[in-house]
Amino acid sequence: DNPGANPGQYVTIKRPLNLVANSVQYNNHIFTIEECERIEQSALKLRKDHYPIQAESILMSMKTGRRFPELCRLQKDFIKWNEKKIIVPKTISKIREDQFITITDEVKEILELVEEQKNRPGFERFNDTPWIFPTIRVLTSNDHSHNYLNSYHTRLKTVTNCFNAIKEGVFLTRDLVSEPGNILHPDEYAKRITKLRKFGLKVIVYDQKKLRKLGMNALLGVGQGSIRGSYLVTIEWNGAKNKSKPLAFVGKGVCFDTGGYSLKPAKFMEDMTYDMAGSATVVGLMKTLALRKAKINAVGVVGLVENMVSGNAQRPGDIVKSYSGKTIEILNTDAEGRLVLADALTFTEERFKPQFIVDLATLTGAIIVSLGSEYAGLFSNNDKLSKQLIDAGESVEEKLWRMPLNENFDKLINSKNADMQNINYVGGAGSTTAAQFLQRFIINKTPWAHLDIAGMAFSKYGGALNSGGATGYGVRLLNKLIEDNYE
Repeated sequence: DNPGANPGQYVTIKRPLNLVANSVQYNNHIFTIEECERIEQSALKLRKDHYPIQAESILMSMKTGRRFPELCRLQKDFIKWNEKKIIVPKTISKIREDQFITITDEVKEILELVEEQKNRPGFERFNDTPWIFPTIRVLTSNDHSHNYLNSYHTRLKTVTNCFNAIKEGVFLTRDLVSEPGNILHPDEYAKRITKLRKFGLKVIVYDQKKLRKLGMNALLGVGQGSIRGSYLVTIEWNGAKNKSKPLAFVGKGVCFDTGGYSLKPAKFMEDMTYDMAGSATVVGLMKTLALRKAKINAVGVVGLVENMVSGNAQRPGDIVKSYSGKTIEILNTDAEGRLVLADALTFTEERFKPQFIVDLATLTGAIIVSLGSEYAGLFSNNDKLSKQLIDAGESVEEKLWRMPLNENFDKLINSKNADMQNINYVGGAGSTTAAQFLQRFIINKTPWAHLDIAGMAFSKYGGALNSGGATGYGVRLLNKLIEDNYE
């Protein structure tokens, strides 16, 4: 109401004024009422779109109150000022009736980043995202306080980059799982993983010749019926400044699974292109860690094979000697994923001596009978690691349900002709006996968790974050595990 106000004076206005206080450099920009209202409506839309805390932060940061030099803290709830007043910065001698002082360049860019980020597909449910909005100072002509906007702007960009890294990892996982078996066979898969080197990842491919030399006969036996090669690929990220033990993630990569001579039914066999989803999650996770420059050391290990029928394919009744030296009697060639993981787990533990190992596999149909498509099955030898995984899963809506392991289940997979057999023929506890089998290849009691994601990796009906098909399950879960507990 006082267009001729002097610098430092209060100016009483007729309506609540939505603005951000000018910076200490007095780098002012004049915006009309309509433009102020546009910013306010954008913030209100944020609140309506499930970003209540972020919206309140924007709206609160757009309000000034009485004249005081203290920090105007952003609150979750509005502060209702009795008087709506602003302070005239010293570079502005008067305010025209239809214009108000508002937003610096930095704040404007922050709001644009928020607007852009909230519209990104796939991130609508990140309600607990730690968005950081600037703490604003209310300035007078004599106030020479520091401007905090630049530092908070940098932090917001960091959050945005983190989201982009997760998005890229999830989308890579979905793309890999979605490829048909004639396109993404083990040879092609290994080549695609090597392309991750450009992100700073160290990738080593072990081909069949190297695997034979290492004694990985369990893995090689699964792939021996295919004209394609079999591979073990290691992907290393060294983001920690020290030489700490890495976190290890192991994935089953059966690019197509006919079941071998224990042939699967024809109906739905086409879905077996996604039997490599565990490995795809590991590959996507490693890309995410590299893109966001995670401050940890991590290694991903994937076994890539194709389980086919041919004159050279593995037979029921064969006995193979694994990398660990333990022998396995093959009673069912369709219980092949555990054979791939057996060699990969022992190799990972021995070669990298990690803090823990988490393996992922579309391992059993029995886990779908138990948990459907709501939870992945979690089997572990370590309570602490189990709790960390379950908590991370709850945070990102990639849920886990812990299932039992017990030495009494071992008798169901003991063999008269070898150290163990690859399937339980007595019946029952299909997922548990598969996990019990894998546990035998953790030789040095490293904390270990097995995630059976058979019901989660692929969906014909779609869900909250996907429209059907590959889900990318596990990338956000494991990234959250690392963020919350190991960085």
